[in-house]
Amino acid sequence: MAKDFLMYMIDIVGKHGIITDSSEMFPYLEEERGIFHGRSIAVVCPSSVSEISSVVRLCASQNVGIVPQGGNTGLCGGAIPSSGTEIILSLSRLNKIRAIDPINFTITVDSGVVLETIQKVASDVECLFPLSFPSEGSAQIGGIISTNAGGVGVLRYGNARDLVMGLEVILPDGEIWDGLLGLRKDNTGYDLKQLFVGSEGTLGVITAAVLKLFPKPRDIQTAFCALSSLDAVISLFSQFRVFSNDQISAFELISRICLDMTIAHTQDVIDPFVEHYDWYILIELSSSRDDECLSDRFNNLLSFAIEKGYIADAVIASSYKQQRALWHIRESIPEAQKSEGGSIKHDVSVPISVVPDFIRQASLAVETAMAGIRVVAFGHVGDGNIHFNLSQPIGADRKSYLSQWDRMNRIVHDLVIKMNGSISAEHGIGQLKRKELEYYKAPLALALMKRIKASIDPNGLMNPGKIFK
Repeated sequence: MAKDFLMYMIDIVGKHGIITDSSEMFPYLEEERGIFHGRSIAVVCPSSVSEISSVVRLCASQNVGIVPQGGNTGLCGGAIPSSGTEIILSLSRLNKIRAIDPINFTITVDSGVVLETIQKVASDVECLFPLSFPSEGSAQIGGIISTNAGGVGVLRYGNARDLVMGLEVILPDGEIWDGLLGLRKDNTGYDLKQLFVGSEGTLGVITAAVLKLFPKPRDIQTAFCALSSLDAVISLFSQFRVFSNDQISAFELISRICLDMTIAHTQDVIDPFVEHYDWYILIELSSSRDDECLSDRFNNLLSFAIEKGYIADAVIASSYKQQRALWHIRESIPEAQKSEGGSIKHDVSVPISVVPDFIRQASLAVETAMAGIRVVAFGHVGDGNIHFNLSQPIGADRKSYLSQWDRMNRIVHDLVIKMNGSISAEHGIGQLKRKELEYYKAPLALALMKRIKASIDPNGLMNPGKIFK
């Protein structure tokens, strides 16, 4: 049956649309952090929506699971097969820009289009697609939507969910749902597209999306600031948001250890200040107009913040090159941390008002639980999303250290829930957080999610083993 199944698959996608050689399949079977390693019947690479529909129909008829995969940049194992009895459905060949409408401020794209490409195409017509994060050169929009990814622009523009206006989805029986509407208002019953945003491929395969665009920024002001204290970040954020006319497009918290690791392991990164400080904030304001004296407003706000004692010092970028140099520090943190050994990562969110309290209490708790553990905290404090990463003690055994992941989860996530936060801010659940979801999600909410899954995918063939066991 397996031989016949593969022959039928070749009939659909052609010999060049299927990979069965183990060495060629390897890049599709391991995620970025190296935590999850999968096995698969084959990697199937359709080149059209109709081919995907036929592939899904074939899998449904043979009871074969499907693991949709985009750029494979996810951090929770959501795009890695878990049992070896599934196919990987690669969306990489579905990579066309279908339409762009700068008057309606929308762009319609295939799910395999890389985020960086969408940004560039939008920029070419004087528009902005605001999603941005370090993997944008390889992350594909279908996977981004499936995980409801965030990034540095969420504070002003929202997560992926807020930027999706319409979707095209292949359902578990192979039927094509066309919801590609570029409408701001449509109150015709349930908002079906939101079922698939953040569902991590467990309800269907996203094949195209209508995305929301914005006017292209023409004036961008960036500064790297040394905080006088961790508590000052809340007052600073509040003052900047009010007195900037809500023009903050980024507000990124960076701890000293993040800066030290980045300087040690990243080329061309230097300390912006002579003196060392415990905490820093990277602030960016932007405007679609270049005639409203944004730089004067920015400088006045920074001067006010120094007078009030919120910040001790600031470096203001005076050119695009200097802006990129400051952003290079922030974007290099995750890669630099890899060089410091094992890292137990927590992508969490709490109300903005309790961010300092969370960082202090969580740091004390994990440092008490394990001598020498190094707290590497950074993230999008403007939306309450903190990457509370824990690097192994210097000289510790990596494997032994990572075996403590569940214990550290319980310490950190218990505090997150106590503070009315979320155990997954922007990376999803995948395989990594299934147990945590079962442990922390309200029973009724979890039951409703499972009912939706059972209704749309009764045979459990769409990305099996992800979100739910």
